Amino acid sequence: MLATHTQDSGRAPSRLSLNDPTVRAIFFQVLVIGGVLALAFFLVSNTLDNLERRAIATGFHFLEREASFGIGESIIDYSPKDTYGKAFVVGVLNTLKVSVIGIVLATIIGTLIGVARLSTNWLLARLATAYVEVIRNIPPLLQLFVWYQVITESMPPVRQALNPLPGVFLSQRGITVPVPASDPVWTWVFVAFLLGFIASVIMGKWARIRQAATGQPFPVLGMSLVLILGLPLIAYVAGGAPSVMDVPQLQGFNFRGGLVLSPEFAAILFGLSIYTAAFIAEIVRGGILAVSHGQSEAAAALGLKRGLALRLVILPQALRVIVPPTTSQFLNLTKNSSLALAIGYPDLVSILNTTINQTGQAIEGVAMIMGSYLAISLSISLFMNWYNKRIALVER
Repeated sequence: MLATHTQDSGRAPSRLSLNDPTVRAIFFQVLVIGGVLALAFFLVSNTLDNLERRAIATGFHFLEREASFGIGESIIDYSPKDTYGKAFVVGVLNTLKVSVIGIVLATIIGTLIGVARLSTNWLLARLATAYVEVIRNIPPLLQLFVWYQVITESMPPVRQALNPLPGVFLSQRGITVPVPASDPVWTWVFVAFLLGFIASVIMGKWARIRQAATGQPFPVLGMSLVLILGLPLIAYVAGGAPSVMDVPQLQGFNFRGGLVLSPEFAAILFGLSIYTAAFIAEIVRGGILAVSHGQSEAAAALGLKRGLALRLVILPQALRVIVPPTTSQFLNLTKNSSLALAIGYPDLVSILNTTINQTGQAIEGVAMIMGSYLAISLSISLFMNWYNKRIALVER
């Protein structure tokens, strides 16, 4: 039999066509990326050309020049003879001080108010509700002005300062309190506190593994308090137990010595903490309500009191609902700290505004502000995402 004619099994490669969904997707993505790069090139080149025509210097060399302006509050030593770079560091540290302390206060206040809203006590629940509804509906900037006016206008002048406790003075200059005098032992006390905290975390992890294996609970809270408070106490006693205090003294028109909580810092701290706490309270309340009521009934059946059931059963489960939206509130508090400019607290924005006015380096200054807030916000997000992942339920 004659062999039948067969066509070549190989096919010629098909041409690329925009009718192909994959090709079309790649084409439009490349087109968009090219447009973005072209726009960025145009903006950068146009900006550099305008700066050059106006003889405006660019770059960050100005950070090495003398700042020649004072800063009212600083965690580190600073004088007008220091550089703009050091002034920038002072601004970042002041912003971090407000943000970190504010986050801690807002979390504590918000948790207490959120739990209080679910209280069976009618008066307590209504007061908590009134707090949330009033505070969260007043703009934060207005609240800062109110706090600042209350502190500066209701307090007496320095020479007539209130003295509610020995060494504690309340005046228009702020709150002045005595602090321990400088001594090397306090460094060791702080190190001991950190070691106690780390040891308590490790102990808590070990206690959970032990309870899962044997069913026997371990007094983690009590032992943690012993470690966190006991180790610093041992370091304090071993260092000679210094008792000398740096007590503020009225000299001229102000106090010297002690620790001063300025009206500006107090206003920004209290204002942002109380404002953010109202939102955190609602998040806590919603997280607790998201836990099945059967969990509360099971805890009661085991004989746990309401407070113990809330701490051991309800809140640990509610955290999985509470943490993600609370992260957003932490970020909001950090970014709202820029409102400190309105009441004169020297935060990052205030100091860099002064720097821009003196140097004319507006682009670099704004870039430093944006980069600083971005770095702080990303750090908070990374930590909270790690914590959220740590407490998440592990599905099989």
